[in-house]
Amino acid sequence: MNYSKLVMPDRENKPRSKGLTILIDNGLPLQSFKDSVSSCGEFIDFVKFGWGTSIVTKTLGEKISCLKEHNIDYFFGGTLFEKFLSQGRLDDYHQYCREFGCRYVEISNGTIKLSNKDKGKYIGEFSKDFIVFSEVGSKDSTHSQTEKPEVWLEYIKEDFEAGAEMVITEARESGTSGLCSGDGEIRMDLIDEILAAEVDAAKIIFEAPSKKLQTLFIKKIGTDANLANIPFSDVIALETLRLGLRSDTFYSV
Repeated sequence: MNYSKLVMPDRENKPRSKGLTILIDNGLPLQSFKDSVSSCGEFIDFVKFGWGTSIVTKTLGEKISCLKEHNIDYFFGGTLFEKFLSQGRLDDYHQYCREFGCRYVEISNGTIKLSNKDKGKYIGEFSKDFIVFSEVGSKDSTHSQTEKPEVWLEYIKEDFEAGAEMVITEARESGTSGLCSGDGEIRMDLIDEILAAEVDAAKIIFEAPSKKLQTLFIKKIGTDANLANIPFSDVIALETLRLGLRSDTFYSV
């Protein structure tokens, strides 16, 4: 709620369908996790337990309980799906997600050798029991640089057709692959092609672990850009970017 009387962009109340903020938990201590969620929960839509951290997080159940208390959804990183798949244990992964009450799963092929069409088969299978977020883009920065924008668009459309609710564009938590080059440079040609295509931007989630990326997407898409891989420390800072309360977006929103 706006108590300041300033003119600012409208933001949907939770549960939001756009302008999603998806945090990444890379192993945050439990008390820090709880403090962040309790103080900033109104600005947090999802928490992703990054890559395979959920497997070794002893306090995972307590963290999930905290999220449920604050009406925040959660899912496990796509790399964990890939690990289970690589060992032929997808039934176990399905059960693992069920055990922890997941409504969402992330299906990706950023690490293992898996064609996008074959990834689509798993999207279809998991979409019977979960809401699927798929991910497009390789975690190998050298490989991702060879994938042209038209290939990304083809993969994005394939994932939607396979049953993905939303598609995440890869940038990693380090901002050094997918939408970015290995040295962190942003692939503007790729981003411009995605935004210019006949794809609903409200159904695309852009990984934006840095202020530079967050600012870019807010300037290009607006307040309601869907942003992921946000560090826990950036929740308030990102919300001020969305509302034009920071110099970077002062005149842009």
